[in-house]
Amino acid sequence: MTDSNENAPQYEVEIPSREALLALVDERLKPVHIDDFISHFKLDDERQLVGLKRRLRAMERDGQLVYTRANCYGLPDRMQLIRGRIIGHRDGFGFCKPDDGGKDIFIPHHQMYSVLHGDIVLIKPAGTDNRGRPEGRVVRVVEPRDSDIVGRYFVENDIGIVVPDDSRISQDILIPHADNAGARHGQLVVVTITRRPNRRTSPIGKISEVLGDHMAPGMEIEIAMREHDIPNEWPDGLDRELAKYDEEVPKEAYEGRIDLRELPLITIDGEDSRDFDDAVCALPEDKGWRLWVAIADVSYYVRPGTLLDDEAVNRGNSVYFPNNVIPMLPEKLSNGLCSLNPNVDRLCMVAEMEIGPRGKLKQSRFYPAVMNSHARLTYNKVKQILDGDVELREQYKDVLSNIEELHNVYKALATVRKQRSAIEFDTQETRFIFNAHRKIERIEPVKRHVAHKIIEECMIAANVASARLVEDDEDINALFRVHEAPADERLTSFRAFLAELGLNLGGGDKPTPTDYGKLLEEVKDRPDHELIETMMLRSMQQAVYQPENEGHFGLALKSYSHFTSPIRRYPDLILHRAIKAILRKREGTEQSLTGAWSYSEKELDDLGVHCSMTERRADDATRQVDEWLKCEFMLDHIGMEFTGVVSSVTNFGLFVRLDEYQIDGLVHISNLGDDYYQYDNQKGMLIGENTRTIYRLGDKVKVSVKTVDLDERKIDLTLLGAESPTGKQRKRNSGKTQRKKSQGKSSRGKGSNRNKPRKGSKNKGNNPS
Repeated sequence: MTDSNENAPQYEVEIPSREALLALVDERLKPVHIDDFISHFKLDDERQLVGLKRRLRAMERDGQLVYTRANCYGLPDRMQLIRGRIIGHRDGFGFCKPDDGGKDIFIPHHQMYSVLHGDIVLIKPAGTDNRGRPEGRVVRVVEPRDSDIVGRYFVENDIGIVVPDDSRISQDILIPHADNAGARHGQLVVVTITRRPNRRTSPIGKISEVLGDHMAPGMEIEIAMREHDIPNEWPDGLDRELAKYDEEVPKEAYEGRIDLRELPLITIDGEDSRDFDDAVCALPEDKGWRLWVAIADVSYYVRPGTLLDDEAVNRGNSVYFPNNVIPMLPEKLSNGLCSLNPNVDRLCMVAEMEIGPRGKLKQSRFYPAVMNSHARLTYNKVKQILDGDVELREQYKDVLSNIEELHNVYKALATVRKQRSAIEFDTQETRFIFNAHRKIERIEPVKRHVAHKIIEECMIAANVASARLVEDDEDINALFRVHEAPADERLTSFRAFLAELGLNLGGGDKPTPTDYGKLLEEVKDRPDHELIETMMLRSMQQAVYQPENEGHFGLALKSYSHFTSPIRRYPDLILHRAIKAILRKREGTEQSLTGAWSYSEKELDDLGVHCSMTERRADDATRQVDEWLKCEFMLDHIGMEFTGVVSSVTNFGLFVRLDEYQIDGLVHISNLGDDYYQYDNQKGMLIGENTRTIYRLGDKVKVSVKTVDLDERKIDLTLLGAESPTGKQRKRNSGKTQRKKSQGKSSRGKGSNRNKPRKGSKNKGNNPS
């Protein structure tokens, strides 16, 4: 009997497999003692006994078995134990997210003493708390978090501690003097836990890296990368794999490819883009168009089973921070061989599509090709060309007809998009403009115009065509981009929000994209339309990658995949390999289809979960950096007045989004005036007991910036006045605040509460409280 897990350790002698051991425990009426395993499987060799004990410990570590106080092994589900991951909360309590899904289980303060955010644990259900939430008791830590902790190092009374930057870790970490790596008071450091916390003692750690001073430029990115476990170092040996590629396309790679070098393909990207993975061309044909979308052939260079591919899987996607990027692929590929730079030959995979006069995708074909980009254009230049800029039209006269036909294709595709009622959000985005010292000089709105939409519609068409290709093949699979309809709970909350504004979402329990589209059309001219769109977006489910096609709700499409960005998204690379496998099966030559790969269902299941996780990880990290930078920017605006809109109502106050910068801050409930305020959860509003003053989502308000806390990434505001969305002024009891003008100098560190360790430490004795 051998272990069926191919990654499991191999033993010199034959021992029972995990499946066999689990089967024995399952058939017994009570937990099994190790002597019972030995007698049942007739193990008499000393090496077999050692191997059995090791395997049982491994199964215990993985949560497959539970070791009881009676020195026996039982099944977790038979013992009513649930395996899951700990999610900490800044207030000291936490939740366990079960591995097999279901509702998160509340873990009270005293149960969090011996665990850390990120631990894999076994918990035993313990009824419900006073709010009706399922509650649990931590039985055992199955797998301690393996990532280091980032925090600030403080010394008080000759005792060193690190206060974690991640607020989900509520325990301070004790640092012996010999293990402080020379860190100075207040510096940011990386800590490795050397002794776990328990009910009586705090965790003890060793500083493995000193990141630097708290306000050093770029420090927010260093923190985010480590807190979210974003890989940012290339593995040893990768240079040797890359050394076989020159700066130019290998001559042997041209064989068997369709030559598109004369086709006027162009790239259209942002002003500061460095990697160009898509090029487009449109020519009129039979009252419609022939549209080419050429995508960098990353699969030719990144082969399964290589160190390069392993690291691409590990990263999952590129992570785009303001003014910085952590790429999925090394620069030699991402900005070199795989980037469709102008006037150089590049390998590509092409979706060639016939678009009807009314924008219908009639048919498509895919093939490997070689191309040469005829121009590198930016979104702004394309808009200016279409607006009639004489100088630019002359400069790009060789590709002018292509640009104009792409515009015509877009208008036809946009008509179809509107007919199928794809949801189109028009929320305001911003970007940071940095000075030479990498400090924010200003925050500008990002204006999305016709050039962005041209590329978006071309990419959607290629993504749809590629999804259909894979869907039609019975043998070869890839990952689809799936966006499910809104879940019941979020939908209920969104409907309650709309009701307070006198609005309604049609469709009953199962609204369609058409229902959402009608609502967006209805509110587009309202002053609070951005807030309504934001709340609508929050009501949606998160899109994921999976091998089962369940359609894309937001785009109102039955089949959708990601084909267009293999430089920065691993699912796109998977799809390219699958398309090559389909083409090779049908008709292609081996040489031009190098990189073809057919994935098993199990591989795709695992990759779908992993790539969805890395995408969320990147989103969380970039959001954290954005919050930090916004707080740092607002340090210079303390005391200044702004107009804004209430973007969220909670039982502890109002979140207000400032109109000028699209930055959120909190008006705490204690600053709302001389009254007691009650929170109405159903209606999402705060109501004054005596004055009957009401605060709700969408209220227009005037506020001043009170304090900024960089460590907590919080902005506190003072309410100066408010009016309802209808414009009717409401009386406030708050006092007047004089506007303070910015001094034009940075007040870096002002308002931060972590210039020293936490007051009233969260340790009771040496215990987290």
